[in-house]
Amino acid sequence: MQIAIDGPAGAGKSTIAKKVAAKLGAVYMDTGAMYRGVAVHMTDAGISPQDKERVEEEAGSVGISLAIKDDGQHVIVCGEDVTGRIRTEEAGKAASAVSAYPKVREMLVARQREIAGEMDVVMDGRDIGTVVLPDATLKIFLTASVEERAKRRYLELIGRGVPESSISIEEIESDIAARDLADMTRECSPLKKADDAIEVDTTGIGIDEVTERICALYREAAEK
Repeated sequence: MQIAIDGPAGAGKSTIAKKVAAKLGAVYMDTGAMYRGVAVHMTDAGISPQDKERVEEEAGSVGISLAIKDDGQHVIVCGEDVTGRIRTEEAGKAASAVSAYPKVREMLVARQREIAGEMDVVMDGRDIGTVVLPDATLKIFLTASVEERAKRRYLELIGRGVPESSISIEEIESDIAARDLADMTRECSPLKKADDAIEVDTTGIGIDEVTERICALYREAAEK
């Protein structure tokens, strides 16, 4: 089983993919977390995410793997569990930068395909249906309005205890729009909907409803 879920930041890919995987008895793979892990490694190594030459040179020596534990997926980089460090705004912006570099993508795509060849997976990211798993049983392009995605991110940060006075929903909207542009216009594996992907707009739709729809679409695709 291979289900590819692509889409822009904040569309709900991780949340939906986890639920779909649980319902269908598959393993959830968050590929974006792997890029964040690489970004954290570069920062620790004193390498700027904008320094393409040094990032690509270092990428060859980055050992990265995923571990499935009781509390979900963990990202292991060079033997260190960096899961608790990859969900910051800084890590997200750094990941957006390093993910544009061909050698970084080449290294991680190879690893992602290897994992997908060993087990049933629901994989989410930016180029799963177009590059990583072009022959996936089902391809979903999950999207939502910028306003909706910014609201979700704002509530997520508040839920983590971030003071309301330190965040602005307008700034979040601006950051999301900028990341969308960067992801869609990068030279290497830009974010785009695969020709055979089904677009699902989650604006104003509940998580359970979206999950059930995707599970139904998978069952239809599997029957074919």
